[in-house]
Amino acid sequence: MLTRTMSRPFYGWRIVAVCLIAGMFANAFGLFGAGVYLHELVSIRGWPTGLVSGAITTFYVTSALLLIPVGSLIGRHGGRLSTVIGALAMGAGIAAIGRVEAPWQAYVAFFVMSFGWACLSLTAVATTLAPWFERHQGRAVSIASLGASVGGMTGVPVLLFSIGIMGFAATTTVAAAVMLVVILPLGWFVMRRRPQDLGLLPDGVAVAAPSTAARPAGWTRRAALGTWALQSVMLAFGLAMLVQVGFITHQVTLLSSALGAAGVSLAASGAALAALLGRLLLVRFADQISPRATACAVMGLASLSLLIQGLLPTPSVLFVGSLVMGLTIGNVTTLSPIIVRREFGAATFGAVFGVASCGIQLAAAMGPSGYGLLYDAFGGYRMPLLLAAALDVVAAFIVVSGAAPKAARL
Repeated sequence: MLTRTMSRPFYGWRIVAVCLIAGMFANAFGLFGAGVYLHELVSIRGWPTGLVSGAITTFYVTSALLLIPVGSLIGRHGGRLSTVIGALAMGAGIAAIGRVEAPWQAYVAFFVMSFGWACLSLTAVATTLAPWFERHQGRAVSIASLGASVGGMTGVPVLLFSIGIMGFAATTTVAAAVMLVVILPLGWFVMRRRPQDLGLLPDGVAVAAPSTAARPAGWTRRAALGTWALQSVMLAFGLAMLVQVGFITHQVTLLSSALGAAGVSLAASGAALAALLGRLLLVRFADQISPRATACAVMGLASLSLLIQGLLPTPSVLFVGSLVMGLTIGNVTTLSPIIVRREFGAATFGAVFGVASCGIQLAAAMGPSGYGLLYDAFGGYRMPLLLAAALDVVAAFIVVSGAAPKAARL
């Protein structure tokens, strides 16, 4: 017999809180911070935009390849070890990026940082939370992903403000130290593997007696990869994340000439606030909506934003376009694990979504260098933005064409 525990809040929400905080730092100083590092290295060192963008691409490629073993690691041992490793690696890379003197050193710093991103990204978060929630799975992942929006909202202005006062090297050192002081104890002392270790089942249901029922078999990676359901997720979100990551990486440089430092900070914070609002809407309706239809709408809105910015790059259009793009940023990231968790179940979510997210992030890794190379080739961001808008349209059609596998196994 199963009964719901009412005496205290479900421990799984503590896991959500740790994931939210870790995601906040990882996005502030990792994903969104990469755009600041790009701008500073190009400005201070005089290195070509395409060259530095290649280092950021290395960051995404390496972290993508790590997602499969990280997903398996979390599936077997929970999120404690991955959170600790992720914080240490991210902190080391961030501290190093402010002190590089040669391009190869920037590549090494971003390579180290990639280990941290693989362990702290939404893929790791969704895998960590998969055993803890069933009925509230969409809400839990959406709430945890709010940290990414908070990080994006605060990371760029905090970094730019701090660089103006302390300089690039001191800023990255302090950022790394603060992140380690906060995340390491939370990861080590709060993280647990699964609710069964605490005598609970997903969503806080108490175990009244040991269950002798056979557990359903899970999907194998090969079987899941053979379905259009997973293939469509990988293709659609791979294209959408390529567009999104490239835009985020180049946002500071794109806006700086038109808006100035203060305008860039305001636009970046506004975009992150818009992403937060978008994620809050998803938190409210995540367990009731069709995630594929929602993803299609989000990708279409992103395409419209990029198209307008590419055709009419005035200061006001760039500012508003960044805000509209912000509405889509958070949910493009959050919807892919929700779709996979809903359509393939929790039993082997780490293995299935690990390989899916690897493919998605390998595609996303092409974004920074793709934007950078097109910028160098065409002397501006018009062509990168227009091409990105077209890719988002393709992604929207692909994601809505998918469907849950007919013979889904948990």
